[in-house]
Amino acid sequence: MFKKGHFDSALEVLDTTLRDGEQTPGVSFSPAEKLEIARLLLDRLRVDRMEIASAGVSEGEKEAVRSVLAWAERREHLGAIEILGFIDNGKSVNWVREIGGKVINLLAKGSEQHCRIQLKKNPLRHYEDVAKEVELAHNAGLKVNLYLEDWSNGMKSNFSYVSGLLNHLQGYPVERFMLADTLGILTPDDVSRYLDWLYHSFSENIRFDFHGHNDYGLVTANSLAAVRAGISGIHTTINGLGERAGNQPLQQLVVAVHDHTERRCRVSEKELQHATELIQSISGKRCAWNMPVVGTDVYTQTCGVHADGDKKGNLYMNKLMPERFCRQRDYALGKLSGKASIDQNLEFITGNTEIDPELKSRVLSEVIRLGDRKKTVTAADLPFIIAGVLNSPDKMRIKVEDFTSVSSYATQPRVTLKLRVDGEILETSAAGDGNYDAFMKALKKILKEFNFKCPRLSDYQVRIPPGGRTDALVETSISWNLGKGRLLVTTGIDSDQLSAAVQATEKMLNIAVLPPETTE
Repeated sequence: MFKKGHFDSALEVLDTTLRDGEQTPGVSFSPAEKLEIARLLLDRLRVDRMEIASAGVSEGEKEAVRSVLAWAERREHLGAIEILGFIDNGKSVNWVREIGGKVINLLAKGSEQHCRIQLKKNPLRHYEDVAKEVELAHNAGLKVNLYLEDWSNGMKSNFSYVSGLLNHLQGYPVERFMLADTLGILTPDDVSRYLDWLYHSFSENIRFDFHGHNDYGLVTANSLAAVRAGISGIHTTINGLGERAGNQPLQQLVVAVHDHTERRCRVSEKELQHATELIQSISGKRCAWNMPVVGTDVYTQTCGVHADGDKKGNLYMNKLMPERFCRQRDYALGKLSGKASIDQNLEFITGNTEIDPELKSRVLSEVIRLGDRKKTVTAADLPFIIAGVLNSPDKMRIKVEDFTSVSSYATQPRVTLKLRVDGEILETSAAGDGNYDAFMKALKKILKEFNFKCPRLSDYQVRIPPGGRTDALVETSISWNLGKGRLLVTTGIDSDQLSAAVQATEKMLNIAVLPPETTE
């Protein structure tokens, strides 16, 4: 598909979370957040290049860019930092030079329609203006890349316009031409065909980047086609941030390239999940539960047949093993569960699957019954379901006998807790930053007397049914970090949020802190 000399096994990744990603509705990064994300991208993820801002946007943007550039210079990353600029008679060039930038990505029109309608210029005039701006930037000591905005429509409607611009710039100091599918209209076949045209029309030393958008859900397929055609670099954002349907998600690009081509990029797969979680937290934009690679449920098997196949020979696993991304595989419990699902979860909780076959059948029936009622059933519920089947609810060794919570607008919340531990009842109280914090501090005071240690809370989620009233049931799910990559999720259900959280915590205590004693 490409001329000899174009193919390079190393694929460059330019991440534009801090520039194009900030065009996501409702997303605006503070200077401190931009610096933290820059550290993530270059030090931990190890992307090759990073586009951090648009020139001249605001004083706040200038402060953020200066901060990132100063850090990058100390870390010897300055050449990896790029800033978007415009064809504006040197204004962008001066802005970038003034704050210490070294690379400018100039924005040119990649389609005749944009040139004539938006700029109201004929193509030759625009070609000349672009060439002049490239010279200005180069003479100012900047390296220059050139975006071809709406390149995809330019190729579809008038290839002679695109080739005319590229021909006009032959001999000018442009490092890379950045081919933008601005409206996300391309298919993989389009990408392959258009890149073939370009590679057969221009010098084999020319470097192209592909900048895709996901309006039709084809961006990863399009990027993969570009990679196979010999593209030098791909543009991404973490979690696919960007306006409309977003940009190429970094996580999906990395695994698609590594698993479906012979090419490689420098990005660390082990850091992808951490990056997802950090950007979700900073941006306030959560990923879909089934987002490839990093979604909350993508390593969860629900069907009992799948659990059985995995138990016998990993028959329902592909190359996307959760361990690649510091995750673990889960086997959901519900109406589709089988005995293998029970076994997989018992092994995770207790380390073995030894349970009487008749009891296992009864437990499975109860799991299916709860699943039919749309009750969320987790591995953490299994000991309690088993206890219920055996009609022995008193097997819990730690039980919250009672608690009282007192709070007001002007005072710190305080909880008095009565806890039974192996038949011994203890009572204490504590204040906290919130009702649940006060409860946990009181709990830890009691557990300390027994030399018991609580696992670290890593996530806390509260849900009510859609359209629920103020008296609706609340489901509180708490994630606990057990260490060594193990995560325990417990849930509680009550009409009171604090009571639901206490129920979830009580479950954790009897699983992770003081498991039920086994009976002979």
